[in-house]
Amino acid sequence: MNKNLSYKISVCVFTLPTLILFTVVVCNPILQTIYKSFFDWDGISAASFINIQNYVKLFHDSDFFTASNNGLIFAAFLVIYQTGLATIFAILFANKDLKGRKFFKSAYFIPVVLSVTVVSMLWLTVYNTDNGIINKVLKLMGSPYRQSWLSNMKTGIYAVAFVNAWQYMGIQMILIFAAIKSIPEHYYEAASIDGASSFQKHIHVTMPMLAETYKFCLVLAITGGLKAFENMYIMTQGGPGTATYTLTYLMYSAAFRSNQYGYACSAATILVVQCLVFTILVNRFVAREKIKY
Repeated sequence: MNKNLSYKISVCVFTLPTLILFTVVVCNPILQTIYKSFFDWDGISAASFINIQNYVKLFHDSDFFTASNNGLIFAAFLVIYQTGLATIFAILFANKDLKGRKFFKSAYFIPVVLSVTVVSMLWLTVYNTDNGIINKVLKLMGSPYRQSWLSNMKTGIYAVAFVNAWQYMGIQMILIFAAIKSIPEHYYEAASIDGASSFQKHIHVTMPMLAETYKFCLVLAITGGLKAFENMYIMTQGGPGTATYTLTYLMYSAAFRSNQYGYACSAATILVVQCLVFTILVNRFVAREKIKY
C-alpha cells in the first residue's frame, strides 16, 4: 500500500511541472484567444464585448472560405506528396543492398534543417518567370507551357504547397524509415516462404505494420497544411489577390494590418477547431487496432 502511494506521489511530482508548463504555454493562450474572439478589440484600447459577431462576420467573409479551401488543398498536397514519397524512399533506404543509401538518406533530410526563408528564396528563383529553372527547362524542351507559377491564380497555392512539402518530406521519411527498421525480420521470412514477391511483402507486411506511424504522419501533414503561413508570407504575400490565403494568413492580416484582433482571434479559434477535428478523425479511423509483434 505504501509502495503504491509512494509511486503515485513520485509520478505526480515529476509530471506536475510539465503539466503546469503545458497549461501556461499552450492551454492558456488558446483559452485567451477563444475569450478575445467575442470582443471588438484593436489590441490597444479597451475591448468591447460583441457576442458572436466576429464569427458571423467571419462566416460571411469570402476570404474565409478561400482560406479554408486553400488550407485543405495544402493539407491534401502534403499528405500525398510527403507521405507517398516518404514511404517509397524509406522502403528503398531500408534495403541493405542499395549502394549509397546513407548518403541519400542524409541528403533528403538536409532541407529540413534549412531555414524556411532560405528555402522560400531558393524556390522563388526556381519559379522565376524569366530566369527560373522550370521555365528554362520547358523552353529547352520546346514546350509552350511557361508561366509565372506564383502569380497564377490556379497554380499559386500548389506551387507554394510544393515548397513546403519538399522541405519537410525528410521528417516523414525518417519516421517511416525508423518504423520499417523496427519490423521483425521473421515476418518477411515467412512471406518469402509463402512465395511473396518483394512488392507483395511491402503491401501485405510493411504497409499494415506502419499503420500507427502513418497515423502520426497524417496528423503532422494535415495540421501542417491547415496552419501553413511562412511560405505564403515570404513568397506571395497571400497573392495574387487572395489565391494563396490560408486561415493563418487571414489571421495575420486581420491582426497586424487591420488591427482587428478580435476578428483575428475568431479565425484562430476556427483554425484550432479544424486541426482538432481532423486529428480526432485520423485517430478514429486510422490504425484502430494496435499491432503487436
